[in-house]
Amino acid sequence: MAVTMAEITKLRKMTGAGMMDCKNALNEAEGDIDKAMEIIRKKGQAVAAKRSDRDASEGCVLAKADGNFAAIIALKCETDFVANNADFVKLTQDILDLAVANKCQTLDEVKALTLGNGTVQDAVTDRSGITGEKMELDGYMTVEGEYTTVYNHQGKNQLCTLVAMNKAAEAAAKGVAMQIAAMNPIAIDEDGVSEEIKNQEIAVAVEKTKAEQVQKAVEAALKKAGINPAHVDSEDHMESNMAKGWITAEDVAKAKEIIATVSAEKAANLPEAMIQNIAKGRLGKFLKEVCLLNQEDIMDGKKTVREVLKETDPELKVVAFKRFTLRAE
Repeated sequence: MAVTMAEITKLRKMTGAGMMDCKNALNEAEGDIDKAMEIIRKKGQAVAAKRSDRDASEGCVLAKADGNFAAIIALKCETDFVANNADFVKLTQDILDLAVANKCQTLDEVKALTLGNGTVQDAVTDRSGITGEKMELDGYMTVEGEYTTVYNHQGKNQLCTLVAMNKAAEAAAKGVAMQIAAMNPIAIDEDGVSEEIKNQEIAVAVEKTKAEQVQKAVEAALKKAGINPAHVDSEDHMESNMAKGWITAEDVAKAKEIIATVSAEKAANLPEAMIQNIAKGRLGKFLKEVCLLNQEDIMDGKKTVREVLKETDPELKVVAFKRFTLRAE
């Protein structure tokens, strides 16, 4: 039987599929709308399965606040062409609206919500069938507090942040949300940084400090022997600098002996207290860089975020924050 344009249009509105996909599905289903919808859904499932090993690195990231609850969600796809499509952005927004309205705490809860004639996950699968690209939900994050706000960096739907405060302060909260987008802190303050991370940073700082102290001693010894440290800082440099006539084979032999002897002696006699003090200083610098309240405010580099908030309201506090981006940093 021949299908009508009205039937095709109806199915298109219900599924978002293309005109030809709707026409073909209706023809296959002999005009049965429900069967045609199932055909389109199965097509989406087939596409999703076929492209399951593809990399969905593009997509749309959106954030929304509603009273004391705010959430971020990302709907990922393969190309920026699809990511910027109005229907794709609308689907992401519809999913986010549902998640916020239901105050979902997990991505699995979001996927199970009812959207249209199926679940949210069904809607994502259907869209995958329409576009022919792999799609997946990712990056679902939430915060709760007396006051919440969100920030979509430059309105590009690629990087979003959430902030929860202990009281309403629109301008201050928005400033914090922008700070988080720009500076990518890992915690509100030092207490939010795990001991594991602190210990890792101390260990790295100790090794770096030891290596620097040994290197300084080696360079000083080389200079004392009349050898430019930059000419012998690697085997490749030694070979190329000999070829250029900048150093002799005797210089290289002497340099290697100095490097080996001084390195061993200095490493065996490093003052532990000094190493630990320098490492602790480096940990302090790290915590200043990664703790939100310790960071220099992006709008006023002479003050920290903590100082800016205190000037706004001494009782104002950041309760929680989240950040999600599709871009590697």
